[in-house]
Amino acid sequence: MDDLEFRLCLKIDVVQLDLWIEQGWLIPEMSNEGRQFHDADVARARLILDLMGDMGVNEAGVDVVMDLVDQLHGLRATMERLMTAIGRQERDVQRRLFESLEDIDRFGTAGRMP
Repeated sequence: MDDLEFRLCLKIDVVQLDLWIEQGWLIPEMSNEGRQFHDADVARARLILDLMGDMGVNEAGVDVVMDLVDQLHGLRATMERLMTAIGRQERDVQRRLFESLEDIDRFGTAGRMP
């Protein structure tokens, strides 16, 4: 959707949208017709509206939240690639990897850096 459709959908003005883009909270795709937004951008914008509106989070807080959301999505993509790579291994290798993960969980070291 274009800039106008995006702003109408969210009921925001161009100044607000420009600020969000300037902050790096939204990164529209650029085309010959101007800025283009996708469903993921709408979801991010709604989160920003909720944070700044109902939840009373300031700009610095929104910056932290959006950074964490981006990190979470990055980790999720990494996990999907890892699971695909594991799925391509021989069954014995898969079994050993999953057993190793179970051992890590059992000894309470999950989530800690080595």
